[in-house]
Amino acid sequence: MIERRALFASALAALVAGTMARGQEVASHAAGGQGLVPPPSTHTIGLWPDGAIARTGPPLVETLIDRSSGGSVPDRAVFGISNPRLVVFKPAQPNASAVLVIPGGGYRRLVVDREGFELAEWLSARGYTAFVLFHRLPADGWSEGPDAPLADAQRAMRIIRHHAAAFGIDAGHVAALGFSAGGHVCADLAARFAWNIRPAIDAIDALSARPDAAAPIYPVVSMDPAIAHAGSRQLLIGDTPDAALEQRHSPDRNVPADAPPHFLLHAEDDPSVQVENSLRLRAALRARGVPVRMHLFESGGHGFGISRSLGKPVEGWPDLLEAWLRTQFG
Repeated sequence: MIERRALFASALAALVAGTMARGQEVASHAAGGQGLVPPPSTHTIGLWPDGAIARTGPPLVETLIDRSSGGSVPDRAVFGISNPRLVVFKPAQPNASAVLVIPGGGYRRLVVDREGFELAEWLSARGYTAFVLFHRLPADGWSEGPDAPLADAQRAMRIIRHHAAAFGIDAGHVAALGFSAGGHVCADLAARFAWNIRPAIDAIDALSARPDAAAPIYPVVSMDPAIAHAGSRQLLIGDTPDAALEQRHSPDRNVPADAPPHFLLHAEDDPSVQVENSLRLRAALRARGVPVRMHLFESGGHGFGISRSLGKPVEGWPDLLEAWLRTQFG
């Protein structure tokens, strides 16, 4: 156990400055600005060509918040994202499967180390090509409104499939993995992958946005005020949404019969997102005949990712996830 923790801390300490890009093509140069720049071993794919997304209000400034406590494991978050993109972690020995990793952050910011890069590093070490999604935030004035994160997630799935051959990926082996509010994006994508959020702009948009497997982890799910994460609900649909808007953004109320298999995981003592969110999603999936595997832990809290799960009952959750992914993709 000590060796495992030491190796993990060493790997995360190696996450230093790297790349940032806009546009369709993979880029490997720094583009400046105040936002987060990923590790040098990665590269970045922009989701949208110039002019494809629109918003109102003054220009956004992508801003980095460093919340690290001085240890070897970084904990950074970003907000003000106007350049939605994928940061790609390529494995040394690809297994032909990919995972779209969607960080949380309460729809206020993206927690890109603890719920993004560290998971991508862990997955790539096990053969998965990991794509960390930097999606737009819903309260930033985008033309798609609260559907902006879903539009970016749909586009991300299609871009992964568009580049599948180049990355040695089977286009039918692409999972989505999300945490907290990112778990909401993940569950929303798995439920509304076929919804036309915005008009097609190129051939990429003709590809399927359906994940082949979905793993919302301690996810925000329901917009029912009785169990909703209040901050996510307010930023996503406002203080006084009507019933239709509340339903539109509650993935448990939009599950289609062809939703992908799900892996759900939650700690019952989660102080931020009530476990009932995962329970409602499980019930909705089972009602539609969608395969679902669920793991509940007595304790673990919220936002644990990998590094903050060490020493807790929930510590082994990544191994449970990988075992499940193997049952989906072989």
